[in-house]
Amino acid sequence: MAYQRIRDLREDHDWNQKTVAKMLNMSQTGYSKYETGENDIPTKVLIRLADIYGTSIDYLLGVTNNPIRNS
Repeated sequence: MAYQRIRDLREDHDWNQKTVAKMLNMSQTGYSKYETGENDIPTKVLIRLADIYGTSIDYLLGVTNNPIRNS
C-alpha cells in the first residue's frame, strides 16, 4: 500500500522520481525501488516522506485513508 501511496502523492505534486530522490538525498534508482515495492521503505525515509507531503505515516502505510496528520 505504501508503494502506491507514495507514487500517487508524487504524481499529485507533478514531481518525477528524480525530484523526490533528491529531496531524500538518494539516487533515483533507489527511490524507484520503494515505489515498485522491490525494497521496503526504511522508517527514516517514511518520516521524511510524511514531512515532504504533509501527511501521516499511517496514511503512507495504508493504516488510514485520512491524509491529515494529527498534531
